Amino acid sequence: MAIETVNEEETFQGGKVALIASAHGVHDTYTAFLPALLPVLISKFGFSNTTAGSLSVFLQIPSLFQPIIGHIADNKNLKILTVLAPAVTGVAMSLLAIAPGYGLLMVLLLLAGISSAALHAVSPVIGSSFAGDKLGRSMSYWMVGGELGRSLGPLIIVTAIEYLTPGQVPWLMIGGFMTSIFLYYKLQDVSTLPVEKQNFTNWKTAFGKIRRVMIPVSILVFARALAHAALTTYLPTYMTTQGSALWIAGASLTILQVAGMIGALLAGWLSDRFGRRIMLLISYITVPFLIPLFLNAKGFWQIPVLILIGFFAIASVPIFLAVVMENSPENKSFANGVYMAISFIINAISVLLVGALADFTNFQTTFLVSAGLMALGLPFIFMLPKMKSAPKLAG
Repeated sequence: MAIETVNEEETFQGGKVALIASAHGVHDTYTAFLPALLPVLISKFGFSNTTAGSLSVFLQIPSLFQPIIGHIADNKNLKILTVLAPAVTGVAMSLLAIAPGYGLLMVLLLLAGISSAALHAVSPVIGSSFAGDKLGRSMSYWMVGGELGRSLGPLIIVTAIEYLTPGQVPWLMIGGFMTSIFLYYKLQDVSTLPVEKQNFTNWKTAFGKIRRVMIPVSILVFARALAHAALTTYLPTYMTTQGSALWIAGASLTILQVAGMIGALLAGWLSDRFGRRIMLLISYITVPFLIPLFLNAKGFWQIPVLILIGFFAIASVPIFLAVVMENSPENKSFANGVYMAISFIINAISVLLVGALADFTNFQTTFLVSAGLMALGLPFIFMLPKMKSAPKLAG
């Protein structure tokens, strides 16, 4: 009897996918320090909501370079960017608590933003090379890593501020260094190059190939951007304006992110089976309904509504990643870089818009506007291409 061999490239390699997800998780633990620090920085420096929100823009601006990074990664192996990112971001974000003013805060966030742009352009593509025909599941793992990091980050930084001296907070960077060292030894044989790649593709040709999928994806990202900014950047600030203590405000963001982690895991997995469009429809219908419920909930009842918002709001991200990469087999890193750049830029602008709208009106009105805009994205889900299987990368 012949023994059937299994091609490793065609199977879902959970351990390797989890490794890349873990790198994402540690990295995003550090970037999640900023939202929880905003109330502290507002109090310390007397910033307005708009000024405080502009700090997030410096973290996002380097995302403009993600298509360039991705294009290079389709033609040269840039795994080193994934290796270095946790250490570089860990240093920059751990120093925010002792920064003496806006100028140094800006420099540190730009440094963290460059590191973040590199990791987000390359690491999802590395993870997809171990996905086999389960691309949605792979992107769910990657997103779960990030959501876990964004869940732990606020609690870690507010606990450090509560129990450590300001001079001791920078020691948090050690986790980033340890992660980068571990990744260096574990990713020796990994490449960002697609197996199918035969010749160098110029960026204009590459962009022409992905334009059909990027147009509806960009519209959908824009539609959810205000809600995403309001929830992930200003939720702790909103909670403090409602009388919550800083620790409770930080915990609210953690609740949101933990729920998002579960939603992201299930959404990508289910989208492999039931389709990307179905899962996106569920997200874009549910979240605009839940946000007004949260604003009107009091005390304990805010928690279950916040859990549901996190579950459905963040579930769309791994689906977008899967849609982009499965429709860009020869230029995965470039396509992912373009998507990430569009997403990060729109989100950065949205952070400013939410802050300005909150200054002009109030947070409740701002959250309601964000919910309405997300609902307007529903028709564009039907413009997305149908599912197709995605090729592998070189090992």
